[in-house]
Amino acid sequence: MSTLSFAQKEITVTGKVIDADDNFPLEYATVSFITKPDNNVVTGGITDLEGKFEIEVPMGTYDVKIEYLSYKTKTYSDKLLDKSINLGTVSLSLNLEALDTVEIIAERTTADIKLDKKIYTIGKDLTVQGGTVSDVLDNVPSVSVDVEGNVALRGNDDVRILINGKPSGLVGLNSTEALRQLPAEAIERVEVITSPSARYDAEGTAGILNIILRRSKLQGLNGAITLNTGYPTQAGISGNINYRTGDFNFFNTTSYNYREIPGNAYANSTFIPSGDRLEETRNFDRERKGINTNFGVEWYINDTASLTTSVQFRDSNNEQESTNRIVEFENSTNTTTVRNRFDPEFEDDRTIQYTVNFDKQFGDNSDHRFTANFQYESSSELENSLIQQDGIAVEDVTTDENQDRIFLQADYVLPVGEVSQFEFGYQGRFQTLDTDYEISFRNNDSGMFELSTDLSNNLVYREYVNAVYSQFGSKIKSKFSYLLGLRMEDTRITIDQQTTNQFDRKSYVSFFPTINLAYELGTDENITLGYNRRIRRPRSRFINPFPSRSSATNLFQGNPDLDPSFSNTYDLGYYKKFSKKVTLNTSIYYQRTTDTFNFINIGTDDFFIFETNQIVNASDPNFEQLDQDFDLIQIIQRSPVNLATNDRYGFEFTLTYRPIKKWNINGNFNIFQSVTEGSFGGTDFSAENLSWFIRLNNKYTLPGNIDWQTRLNYRGPSEDAQNKNEGIFSTDLAFSKDLFKERASIAINVSDVFNSRKRRSFTTTPTFNSNSEFQWRERTFNLSFTYRFNQQKKRERSGNGAGDDFDFEG
Repeated sequence: MSTLSFAQKEITVTGKVIDADDNFPLEYATVSFITKPDNNVVTGGITDLEGKFEIEVPMGTYDVKIEYLSYKTKTYSDKLLDKSINLGTVSLSLNLEALDTVEIIAERTTADIKLDKKIYTIGKDLTVQGGTVSDVLDNVPSVSVDVEGNVALRGNDDVRILINGKPSGLVGLNSTEALRQLPAEAIERVEVITSPSARYDAEGTAGILNIILRRSKLQGLNGAITLNTGYPTQAGISGNINYRTGDFNFFNTTSYNYREIPGNAYANSTFIPSGDRLEETRNFDRERKGINTNFGVEWYINDTASLTTSVQFRDSNNEQESTNRIVEFENSTNTTTVRNRFDPEFEDDRTIQYTVNFDKQFGDNSDHRFTANFQYESSSELENSLIQQDGIAVEDVTTDENQDRIFLQADYVLPVGEVSQFEFGYQGRFQTLDTDYEISFRNNDSGMFELSTDLSNNLVYREYVNAVYSQFGSKIKSKFSYLLGLRMEDTRITIDQQTTNQFDRKSYVSFFPTINLAYELGTDENITLGYNRRIRRPRSRFINPFPSRSSATNLFQGNPDLDPSFSNTYDLGYYKKFSKKVTLNTSIYYQRTTDTFNFINIGTDDFFIFETNQIVNASDPNFEQLDQDFDLIQIIQRSPVNLATNDRYGFEFTLTYRPIKKWNINGNFNIFQSVTEGSFGGTDFSAENLSWFIRLNNKYTLPGNIDWQTRLNYRGPSEDAQNKNEGIFSTDLAFSKDLFKERASIAINVSDVFNSRKRRSFTTTPTFNSNSEFQWRERTFNLSFTYRFNQQKKRERSGNGAGDDFDFEG
């Protein structure tokens, strides 16, 4: 090319490439100059942000070819270029036939298998439109969400949840509640990381779920807005907008949601040896309303560096009215007392988060780069309840939580040769959580509320973690890939129980090796092998020695002696794409955990007196007289303890089948055996449990281009040393129709069609037996409408680079 340029006089060819339908510029369109008859590309170039190109070309006759992914190619044949020329505005039309592969990506959740993770791009999942992030996660392979909203990965609930690769204020103090408020439309993809590399923090024995939020980098102004309504009463609006001009990209995602969420619970407990029985029925009427917004600016300092700043804000106001009906039976059959408790709870949550990200690329190699992140967030949660019993206010409960978190991270990636890569970095996480819990009981004699010093407490929990890591990855003979890493974390925890002036400090240094291997058997077939060591640290609630009550007769008490739990996990995976229609992704895994956390139920020697709103212990000298004068109800305590070991064996597979373009089926099956060995307080809590869950999605395009989607979900029975849970079956149904040349969509979905998403449990202990039922949310109907401007559904792309990884793909 250089020789030709010097041998011939050069001229300049300019022009602009745009979309034929919407007239927006096409960035990175390719312009090629081809000679005949040898079909050699003499020179070429790409378009800029405005779709423009300016290319120096030796004089001559060429075929000028202009191409862009998923568009029809335009060719100027035998074009004589003997002087500088402007080709003008070149309009490219969509290639509807070639769009089939792009449409698959846009229309459904797709999987991208990396060396250390699986990436699921969230497509047009009708069953979650107008829903929340929690609904989306329940539709991702390997992930399950129980009736209370707790997230589990392969049946293990110790999951680390990240937003854009970092702990986030969007999750806040109560991750379960926050995930139910963040709209599903905000998610671009979910990364399921069951074998995390050394880059990620070692918290979470199950692995990591990294939720990547949408952020467009399309040129100009573009965005979308979604309105939704439903029954039980719910309404919401969410939108995203993006404006890119020159060296700046402005983006914002905002949502407001209001939901009424009725639920119910039932418990029937029989005490041993008396045979007395307690029956409790609870109904929940909840209101959830709140706003989430994220505003940011990305500055492209030059071709190799960028700086991104953003502010995230979440404000929610929740109300919950719980009605409890408690019936006491003497000798299991004779009704002695009926009590009614009414618990109106008001909760205000607020989180603000500031983030700064810097990304520097060295030279022309995008893999040689340095990134730095700083994040500060402040969260507060205030809960207040004035509990009534038989129409009289008897308890005043207030929980005030305030949390500050700082996150620091710096990573340097250095390519070594053409196929190898070395990386090292630092990460710091600094958290302070102040929990002030106050409970006052009404004095029946004075009618005044008196603070309970036995239950009220103030706990300040600090957790500082400093980590450094290094890892090296390479590829051998284009078939075998490996990624080896080592992470060191220094943990310092302080527990300041200000109520009793008790101060405890724990510190430990831990090492976490990681190994990820992959071998390509063919273009569409590979096997992977991973090993990692991880940690589960007890949260502040788990170690707070002061009890908190979920009802008059049930309390949760933390264990200050609780130690961290460590796990070692092995994972063998296989991926095969049999044809354009069938894809299989499967794995076998084994995990061994030491000092595992288990929550045990204990029948205490404490009893609650409804008439006086007091707690009395069986050792009290006046206990027998009180037992004759009043109805004493034994209090059941639930606490976490370190049991010896837990071994978990499992197998899972995900199968996708697309028989025709209009029909797509995918299923996910996970079965696992859990073996726990250990004892506490002289009681053997060893248990074995075989459980599974299966999920089936079926989507079909009906006449009139109406999309119909059905999701079937079954969560198998499970048990431990004290509890047995029945299986849960549920069905979701949805229909959708595109409008206005696919600029808009309308969808209706029904969640839990048969109202069967209920947890039924049986508990057996030496002091009591119990059976219970819990339904967090009843069947819901939702109608949503989405409108997009300058953002065609089939062409949506994102440039969010959060969570970049070693790209050794299978």
